[in-house]
Amino acid sequence: MEAVARQRRHRFNFRGSLNIPFVVFMVFFVIIPLFLILFYAFTDAEGHFSLKNWADIFSSAEKWKTIGMTFLVAFATTAICLLIAYPIAFILSNKKFNKNKVLVYVFLLPMWVNFVVRTMALKDMLNVAFITMFKTQLTASYPLLGTIVGMVYDYLPFAILPLYNQMLKMDKNQIEAAADLGANPVRVFYKVIIPMTVPGIISAATMTFMPTMSSYVIAFHMSNGKLPIIGTLIEFYFNTGTGGYNSGAVLSLVMLIIIGFSLVAEKLSDKKDDSRKAGIW
Repeated sequence: MEAVARQRRHRFNFRGSLNIPFVVFMVFFVIIPLFLILFYAFTDAEGHFSLKNWADIFSSAEKWKTIGMTFLVAFATTAICLLIAYPIAFILSNKKFNKNKVLVYVFLLPMWVNFVVRTMALKDMLNVAFITMFKTQLTASYPLLGTIVGMVYDYLPFAILPLYNQMLKMDKNQIEAAADLGANPVRVFYKVIIPMTVPGIISAATMTFMPTMSSYVIAFHMSNGKLPIIGTLIEFYFNTGTGGYNSGAVLSLVMLIIIGFSLVAEKLSDKKDDSRKAGIW
């Protein structure tokens, strides 16, 4: 028995070895970069411990303006994406309108194209249209509008997909029962359909809000570099040299904290939704 146990201990664990590539990836591309960000955020240009970087960031009115502008763009993009994606996802999930699911691939097809290519194509198309109609470029004259349009265009599929998946799981019997009991379509929508799709709304909002907060390529091109957000500021600091790494690392941590809070909020809302379902049944 001891020999068998010893043989099992020394036997090659094939399933465990499959985790090695993942562990290596996490160490070199997640843990080490995060450690470097923490190191630069709490040190000065000479490598000594310092909180001056944090004081410089949060005592600057210009930096607060940049953070506020980032939130404005992220919230506006998320709200517009939800308003557009919700009816689209509802139509796509309805077999009366989408019998062979071809429309789903039509709306998700832009995700297969590189977002930089899509952004540059959208920029040229909108500028040509605005020059023709208003004799001015959209990205040059209205950088905020151009950035929001670019963000919505690029991240709209990320809002459609979770809403579509959630609407496929809706209990159609509840919708029919509400209609049979005398509820009009508007009341059915607010009292039955929306509560059943809350998890999809939260997932869509999170999947849109988080990449919008960290995106700088879209903001840079769709505003001609005129609209400062956290992503563009981080890119600027890291390109200025060693001294800028410290300020860029602080802003990177700020962005990570914001994204972390949004993930926690999503988890808490999921738990509340599960508890409500448990209470109903």
